[in-house]
Amino acid sequence: MKKEKSCGIMVFKDDTVLLVHHNKGHWGFPKGHVEENETEHETAIRETKEETNVDAKIIGDFREVITYSPKPNVLKDVVFFIGEAETFDLKPQLEEASEVKYVNISETLNLINDDMREMLIQGFNEYHKIKDNN
Repeated sequence: MKKEKSCGIMVFKDDTVLLVHHNKGHWGFPKGHVEENETEHETAIRETKEETNVDAKIIGDFREVITYSPKPNVLKDVVFFIGEAETFDLKPQLEEASEVKYVNISETLNLINDDMREMLIQGFNEYHKIKDNN
């Protein structure tokens, strides 16, 4: 079984989260494969920039791993962090996505799969704890 690893960020802004509409038809958070000698944080920040044009920073200690099989004989771990944008000019990476936008959390829950829903709720709660303490 081949193992793959990707990292990404749930980028929050108030009661919205940054979503990517992938060319394969599904909505998700910006993420991508770890490159050689890259840390998980470096990968997540780079992939967010590549897919959305947003410079994001990771906040807090939130780290959630979702594991699934994207194709036969492949097991993939995707590590997600929470963060916020430092730049706001949205532009999709057209090779991978048709659209990027901030979507209200309640609407997002209807666009993503079950594993990601639970993670989004946990991440959103953690984001607001961090913001409320600052």
